[in-house]
Amino acid sequence: MVKLVYCVHRSPGMSPEEFRGYWYDNHGPLVKGFAEALHAHRYVQSHLINSPLNEVARQPRGTLEPFDGITEVWFADHDQLAAALQTPEAQDAHRTLIEDEARFCDLSRSTLFLTEEHVIFDH
Repeated sequence: MVKLVYCVHRSPGMSPEEFRGYWYDNHGPLVKGFAEALHAHRYVQSHLINSPLNEVARQPRGTLEPFDGITEVWFADHDQLAAALQTPEAQDAHRTLIEDEARFCDLSRSTLFLTEEHVIFDH
């Protein structure tokens, strides 16, 4: 399977609680409604946990500030994803999702990319 990973920062001026609420309660159902048109098999939101352990892990590495969350969307394969995006329904869904993301995400500071999982262990 191919996975779209979308690392997001919330919009400036939006609190973490407002961001998570909108993302989960509004955007999540919107994505679910477009799952068939996009040929998406799975959609997961991972919300940032406000914990001092974030700094414990981040500081020795000198990494950038954490994202407010990560979205993962699974597709059967690259070719099916590419073919799905050519349909008018998927193109409309894509436009609608981008418009909605602009309501709660800082798109200029967020990033997305396709990945393929390679499991090292799974206990």
